[in-house]
Order: sequence, then C-alpha cells, then structure tokens
Amino acid sequence: MSTVIYAVLFSFLLSTITSLFLIPLFKKLNLGQSIKNGIPISHKKKAGTPTFGGIIFIFSSIITMLFMIKNYNKELLLVISSLIAFGLIGFIDDTLKKIHKKNEGLTSKGKMILLLFVSSIFAIYSYYNPSIGSIIMFPFTKKLLDLRILYIPFIIFYYVSTTNALNLTDGLDGLATSITLLIITFFTFLSFGMGHYTLSISCGCIAGALLGFLRYNCYPAKIIMGDTGSLALGGAIATIAMILKNPFIVIIVGGIYVIEALSSLIQIVFFKLFGKRIFKMAPIHHSFELHGWHETKIVSVFSIITTILCLIGFLSI
Repeated sequence: MSTVIYAVLFSFLLSTITSLFLIPLFKKLNLGQSIKNGIPISHKKKAGTPTFGGIIFIFSSIITMLFMIKNYNKELLLVISSLIAFGLIGFIDDTLKKIHKKNEGLTSKGKMILLLFVSSIFAIYSYYNPSIGSIIMFPFTKKLLDLRILYIPFIIFYYVSTTNALNLTDGLDGLATSITLLIITFFTFLSFGMGHYTLSISCGCIAGALLGFLRYNCYPAKIIMGDTGSLALGGAIATIAMILKNPFIVIIVGGIYVIEALSSLIQIVFFKLFGKRIFKMAPIHHSFELHGWHETKIVSVFSIITTILCLIGFLSI
C-alpha cells in the first residue's frame, strides 16, 4: 500500500506542476471553450475558459504509472491504452470545436462510430485474454455468469454507455472531477484488496492526478477537462471494472453518471413523444441550477451521494 500512496503523492505533484505550466499556455494559445445556447445564463461567463484540461491528468497519470510500476503487465497497458485511446477521441472533438469557433465538434454519428470502434478493440481483446475472459460477477450475489460470445457486444455497450455518461456529467466546475476522484479512489482500494496490485497503483496514479487537477477545475474553474478528459476517464473506469470482472459495480458507484445519462435520455424521449419536457433542463445538474442551486452546492451534494454509493459498493463485493 505504501507504493500506492507514493504514486498518489507523486502524481498529485506532477499534475499540479503541469497545471501551472499548461493553463497559461492554453490561455496564450486561445484554447478557450465556446458556450452552447440553451444552457443556464450563469455559464456565459465561462466562455474562454481553457479546455483540453484532460491532457494534464492523462499525462500525469501515465508518467507516474511508468515511473512507479516496475513490472509492466497487461493490466497496466490496458489502463494506459484506454486513457490514450478514448482521450484521443475527445481530443479530436475538442479540436474540431476550436476550429469551428463554436461548441460543435464531432457529429453525434461520428463520435459514436469512433467510440464503437475503440470499444470493440477492448472488448475483443479482453474476451480472448485468459486473465479476463467472458465471465462477469454480479454485485451482492457473488454469482458468476459466463456470457461467452455475447460478452463482446455487452462490453462494447458498457464502454459506450460509461464514456457517454461521464461526458454528460462534465457540465459544472469540478463536478465530473470530484465524482470520478471518489470512484477511482474506490477502485484503488478494491483492486488492492482483490490482489490486483499493479491495477491499484494505476488507480492511485489517476486519483493523484485528478486531485492535483481539481485545484484548478473547481469553481470558479481556471481550466476545463473537455471531452479529452471526460472520455479518457470514462474509458479508464470501464477498463478497470472490466479487469476486475465486475462491470455492473460501475452502476452502483457511478450512480450519478447513471442519473445524468438517464435524465438526458428521458428528456429526449418524452419530448419526442409528447412535446413536453420532464425536467427544466437536462442533464439533471442543469435542472438543479435552474431551481436555484449554486454549482458548488450541486457538486457537494453529488459528491456526498457518490461517497455513500462507494461505501455501498464495498458492501456489494
């Protein structure tokens, strides 16, 4: 466990230093975000806030992993690959938004195709990897299920759902960072307890990097993670749970992700069917804003809920 702690501290320090260097650079390069129409008016003042912040914790996490972990195994390579592959999709999206001078990046179809492609690679690899295979666990029951060939489409759906849900959660200063930090910390302890020590150190590296990044991402944010960060984190969380053969646990500890995604889905379906909206705005964190909640209150409440969900997650093992 001492190695995990050192990994957290080193990654935190590297993330902090990298933030101090890159934030002014991103400002100088005019890599600020544009604001969509139809979101709370309070967000208009965020226009110009540097994005691409995911680069900070992706870089800090990976460098720390390579420095702290002596024996490079498949678990380490999977986590690093997921951060890079899904982060690259987000980077392309963020870059196109900047080129178009609007908050319009990849089309929904284009992004989905890329997510499906990358997810398919991870699904097929894990299916044929003897240390992962097609067996998954069910929380609370301790029952195992061999999905056989159905494992591949299941994992593809799981990756796409997780990355999109986390992406939707990243709508307030510090929200996605705070929640994901708690979830990654949960996986740090869980993987250590299950004997996946390399994975535990990898999780610790991500947790430390997020902690350093949070200092600049909390309200009022000096930098935003962008799709580069949210998709990378979604891919990493999906990969970590997949390695532990427990993808369903993400539904428990990532309950906020689920609520955010479902609120958007319900809003769209209900509006198309009946021409009315259930929520004032979706994802649901914007609805709370329109009900008078300040960003910091929403982040605090959602973080408390996630902490409780993580404790429930431990009980489910």
